[in-house]
Amino acid sequence: MKRTILAALGAAVLCAPAVRAQDILFGSTSASSSHYGYIVAVGKLINDSDSGLSATVVETGAAMDNIRRMERGQIDLGIITTNVVQHAVAGTKEFDGRPQDLQLLWVYAPSPQNVIVRADAGIDSLAALGGTRLNPGIKGSATETTTEAVFDVLGIAPDWVRGSTTDIVGAIKDNRLPGYVKSGTPKQLDSSTMDIAVSTRIKVLGLDEAQARTVAEAMPDISIVDIAAGVGEDIPAYKTWSFGVGIAATSAMSDDTAYQIVKAVMEDKEVQANAFSVVKGADLAQMTLDYATVPLHPGALRWFAEQGIEVPERLKPAM
Repeated sequence: MKRTILAALGAAVLCAPAVRAQDILFGSTSASSSHYGYIVAVGKLINDSDSGLSATVVETGAAMDNIRRMERGQIDLGIITTNVVQHAVAGTKEFDGRPQDLQLLWVYAPSPQNVIVRADAGIDSLAALGGTRLNPGIKGSATETTTEAVFDVLGIAPDWVRGSTTDIVGAIKDNRLPGYVKSGTPKQLDSSTMDIAVSTRIKVLGLDEAQARTVAEAMPDISIVDIAAGVGEDIPAYKTWSFGVGIAATSAMSDDTAYQIVKAVMEDKEVQANAFSVVKGADLAQMTLDYATVPLHPGALRWFAEQGIEVPERLKPAM
């Protein structure tokens, strides 16, 4: 009798419908960017957690594209930059009169913007880029919009060339295009830039002191940073503009979902660092508080509260 009951229970378990994971779409960036590898790693981290979430990474045009997709309900969360997300929430600049429903989950990296040119292009300064063909960043990215704004402030007008990172990298390698602007990290140029450098000598064009002051005064939503020598072979120290890179969602994401995602990310010590070296040893919680320009999602606030980490009032959503 006992065996019959156990067999019946076993059959019931086998026949019971599986618990379906909650699917979420995670907007990333171009697959050729090192940030894409980071998002893939975070997606795996979420899927391997006990959160009941199933994340699918979607290749996109980066921050601006992700914000537009979140507005249309096409993705659940995605890469943003701290300057562009501030514009979006405030309804200014590119989002003039159209404030966006966005809340920050976390910030994972500072993102210096690097003006990269072929060493044989005969271009030695940003000023020399006036009238020169240059890619400002992949279409729809924060790099693109910020680059255009910086050059406008400096009164320099390159001949902008649009295209995907893959197309632009190929054009630079083939000497069909002198250069492009690409985000990197304080310690390393982007993987696409390093790919170019394998076969082509490159230069990084930095801001001079006067240009740095001009940009700092006109654009308080970004930072001016000094990058030490050694981010690439034979690359000396330089000065450039930077912002933070993080992940945001809309208020449509439940507090529990946001909490589970942030918990998985903040408690991980290996997966993210293996995928994106700048994260190794980084205090993501403190980085989030340091770089955040808009309020955190209530689910993220829950995790911070559990850790006893005080969050400034400016980063708490209005009740």
